[in-house]
Amino acid sequence: MPANIWVYRQAPVGLLAGEITGYKVEAQDGSIGKVVTHVDEPEGSYLVVDTGPWIFGKEVLLPAGTIARIDTENHEVHIDRTKDQIKAAPEFDRTIHLNNDDYHRVIGDYHTGLDHRA
Repeated sequence: MPANIWVYRQAPVGLLAGEITGYKVEAQDGSIGKVVTHVDEPEGSYLVVDTGPWIFGKEVLLPAGTIARIDTENHEVHIDRTKDQIKAAPEFDRTIHLNNDDYHRVIGDYHTGLDHRA
């Protein structure tokens, strides 16, 4: 696991930020939704995932460090989280997301805590 949860374990080679928008997101135990936003920046990379009807349209922000691999052939992003962990994750809030260090800290702490329990 990376020391910084907002950094990729392995940089996605040859992918631009928007290129994985629309990819299915697969947790360790099944599909959780699709990528609606992918941001790849030096200060922090992440996905916003729309969980659809699975958890009533909730969107979650997943730091890049949660991505186990990206399968460009099948248009899938695989994360090292379970469906229950995603369901329990703080909901993505577009109104406070941008430029809000406290919000990012809450998201980062949640996912870093999961890594330390594994």
